[in-house]
Amino acid sequence: MEKIIKPVSGFLAFALSVVSLPICIYCFVLFGESHSAVFLWLGILSFLFSLFMAKGIMIISPNHSRVLTFFGKYTGSVKENGLMWVNPLYKSYNISLRSQNLNGQQLKVNDKLGNPIEIAAVIVWRVQDTYRAAFEVANFQQYVQTQSEAAVRHLAVSYAYDQMEDEQADITLRDGGDKVNEMLEKELNDRLAPAGIMVMEARISHLAYAPEIAGAMLQRQQATAIVAARSKIVEGAVGMVEMALAKLSEKQIVELDEERKAAMVSNLLVVLCGESKVSPVVNAGTLHP
Repeated sequence: MEKIIKPVSGFLAFALSVVSLPICIYCFVLFGESHSAVFLWLGILSFLFSLFMAKGIMIISPNHSRVLTFFGKYTGSVKENGLMWVNPLYKSYNISLRSQNLNGQQLKVNDKLGNPIEIAAVIVWRVQDTYRAAFEVANFQQYVQTQSEAAVRHLAVSYAYDQMEDEQADITLRDGGDKVNEMLEKELNDRLAPAGIMVMEARISHLAYAPEIAGAMLQRQQATAIVAARSKIVEGAVGMVEMALAKLSEKQIVELDEERKAAMVSNLLVVLCGESKVSPVVNAGTLHP
């Protein structure tokens, strides 16, 4: 558990350390003149006191901290900035509290349906608990990188790439958007909590089919788009034919039997659904021989 301590201001310690040096020099000068052991011991004590005070001085920059141990036992963490003084016998570890970016490498994994895809994520994180970051894991930066890769892999295998593969899926990697990013952020926070790391933001930065199936998937997407467009065209053409027959019947412009209706429907559908221009053909005769 992290324990925050407030050390003594380092300015007083710095002043005492500086003042002790002239006293030490003066005592050694007096010892050289009088050869008195008292001045010798005073000079030695002044020198040791100056070293003692100077060694405990530490400078902590903004968004940095120091983790302190005393003969292997955790004493506390200093997060206050400025010139500080602590027990010189403490051993300190510097840990940055600044936000850091992890631009994950592209990973090649299989999605929920087994299709090979490429995926990568950008993660913004910072140290929240200095005790856990220093003592619960061996190297918290390497821990963040490894666990982030594992979380991205787990996300990729949990969902399909898109709904063309899984039409019943509520969430897919490509269309999930913010929801997918939220799930990734939550899993990362769960994985990195033992190291005292807080994930501030996590986003998918790269998502694509693997090269070996990218061409086939593109053709399938194009075919799906063509089928969807044709369905709309046919639906509209049938409505127009229906409207045309209804108008002809309503205004009694011409009486059409079933055979003539079938021929008219066929001609209208060819005109409306065809991709190329249609050349009109004038029939001067009759449909009946």
